Amino acid sequence: MILFDPAKCSGCRRCEVHCSFFHTGKVGRSASRIKVVKLEELGLDYPVVCQACEERYCAECPAEAVRIGPLGQVDVDPDLCTGCGTCESLCPVGAIELQEKRPLVCDLCQGDPHCVRACTMGALTFERGIRDSVSLGAFHEGSETLLPEDKRIRFALQSFEKLRQCWISARRA
Repeated sequence: MILFDPAKCSGCRRCEVHCSFFHTGKVGRSASRIKVVKLEELGLDYPVVCQACEERYCAECPAEAVRIGPLGQVDVDPDLCTGCGTCESLCPVGAIELQEKRPLVCDLCQGDPHCVRACTMGALTFERGIRDSVSLGAFHEGSETLLPEDKRIRFALQSFEKLRQCWISARRA
């Protein structure tokens, strides 16, 4: 699982560049499996990538094209995928997005995530294997009708608010 430390992220988007180039040979945000949410008014840069959630909503694929791999990554079988978008609509944080009717989602680069290697700030780290699963049930409610970018913004804002409350509590102590 890819972990993120918001205190270290500079918003440089090197993670997006390296991800898209590794997977397609081209540089472009649309081909990246990790997307940096930039909330300028808050001074927040928040990379959103598959959270390897315990619910695994994406695996409810009606074509059975989505499977969970040995590292906990989401694997999409291109031969079975119909491009229906169910996985995209069910992902509560916008970590899956269809591009040309193909779902793009983090596959952990076969255990050596290029986004993590590219992060010179140390904001991204990779924890091999599945750690305690993260529940995204709270994010799932009402998310099916949102666009992936709106889900990512909502996830970043809510995650940042939890972090902000921790910082406030620590400062008062």
